[in-house]
Amino acid sequence: MNDQVRIVRFNIFDRVFHVFIMVTFLIQAVTGMGRLLYATSWGKFVVNLFGGYGGATTVHNTVGILMIIGFVIHIAYVLAKVEWKSWRKSLFDADSLVPQRADVVHLGQKVRWFFGMGPPPAFDRWTYWEKFDYWAVFWGLPLLAITGLPLMYPLAASRIMPGWVLNVLVLFHRAEALLAMLYIFIIHFTIGHLRRGMFPMNECMFAGSVELEKEREEKPLWIARLEEEGRLEEAIVPGPPYWYRVMYFIFGYTALIVGLYLLLTIIIYRNYIEWH
Repeated sequence: MNDQVRIVRFNIFDRVFHVFIMVTFLIQAVTGMGRLLYATSWGKFVVNLFGGYGGATTVHNTVGILMIIGFVIHIAYVLAKVEWKSWRKSLFDADSLVPQRADVVHLGQKVRWFFGMGPPPAFDRWTYWEKFDYWAVFWGLPLLAITGLPLMYPLAASRIMPGWVLNVLVLFHRAEALLAMLYIFIIHFTIGHLRRGMFPMNECMFAGSVELEKEREEKPLWIARLEEEGRLEEAIVPGPPYWYRVMYFIFGYTALIVGLYLLLTIIIYRNYIEWH
């Protein structure tokens, strides 16, 4: 096998859901920041792209509902993948994204390696930072939904909760949204695409496959397990066609540029952000 041999890493559902989250998150970030900074010329410009403040609000609320629906579908998909007759094994095996003791061990090994005190950790299918990435988004979405839904329907919400609760929800919704943007635009972009071996782009979530030899180096335990279980050959898939690579590079870097632009906007207009 040569360096161009590829193995499947993500199925079509995983990839479509990732694109869905990318698109909806960026729309929410743009419409949310535009309204949050409406007192600035930048905010007015962005809001006017959506037909005004009311139009931006409608888009923000509609896409928010779509994200909730997508999250529910994702939960159903995850639950359907669990083998309930042996649920404990299914939740805590090497293919699971559930955090385990090994992740803590790997983190410690990585820190020691960073300071030249030991070898780097040998990973299986998921690294500890990939799991952290997943769970950060997993918990972030319902937090935004729980705080956002009452703000979409404030009159109805005020019938079952005092007004001060809505003020608190505004604070938490904005704080969580800004935290999510900072995490995605700084941590996720850097770890996912700019670290050694991944620059200029980590293609696996778009292509659905990875180079075998690269994974043999970064995730040797996963490849060894596939070989031991006799599943490596069936995991081999052809690489993405050239036209498709061009498309997802354009799409991916457009998302990156928009994200970095929004990050710069947050920094420039940070004093205009109102928390209540």
